[in-house]
Amino acid sequence: MNNQPITHSDSTIEMIIAKERLRQAHHSFNLAFVTTAACVLISFAGVGLVLLGKASEGTITATGGLASTAYCLKLSKDANDRLDKVASELNDDR
Repeated sequence: MNNQPITHSDSTIEMIIAKERLRQAHHSFNLAFVTTAACVLISFAGVGLVLLGKASEGTITATGGLASTAYCLKLSKDANDRLDKVASELNDDR
């Protein structure tokens, strides 16, 4: 076995960090997209309940779906901001 420590240059470490940030931002964006779609469907279900005369259940469902959608959009914005930050840092290094 080789017991030599692994050494990386500063630029290699920065690239590893940038790739990890990119991976995390990608997963965050995908999660936000899927959950936003689910929340929109829940909101439509709430509207359907209101139209069918189940006003209280529909109102609660629609409100919950809309509130969740707002949170998911915030997650998506945060993921996009992280991508912008990585791109900016990579451009600054050049």
